[in-house]
Amino acid sequence: MGILKDFKEFAMKGNVIDLAVAVIIGGAFGKIVTSLVEDLIMPLISAIIGKIDFSNLYIVLGDLPAGAADNLDNLKKLKIPVLAYGHFITVSIDFLILAFIIFLMVRLVTHLKHQSKEEDNTEVVATPTSEEILLLREIRDSLQTKKEN
Repeated sequence: MGILKDFKEFAMKGNVIDLAVAVIIGGAFGKIVTSLVEDLIMPLISAIIGKIDFSNLYIVLGDLPAGAADNLDNLKKLKIPVLAYGHFITVSIDFLILAFIIFLMVRLVTHLKHQSKEEDNTEVVATPTSEEILLLREIRDSLQTKKEN
């Protein structure tokens, strides 16, 4: 029973829950970035460069059997070694976009934390006390000392 209790305490800590939420959101965000790269960015690059399909850029490293279709999917099904550098280009762009977005998010959070600390450190500046108030305090204090004697 001790192990279950320890595991429950571990699982219910705030950091573990936060990490689980971050992993789920990160996975979903990764899918969005992948779609952005594959469905929007790469077709635009292909249109600019000249109708190149990056996902089908590869070099055959083995022997191509006679009559086999020369496309990446078919070569992978036939387990012929290929250097699929087009897919690598797509994944690299995907990574760079994701890393840049995470950088922007961390930068924003750091900026907000720094701004929050500056607000906490601002001191309330006391307005100077007028001479009349100081004089009245002095009279009060002197009356109290005479009264005690």
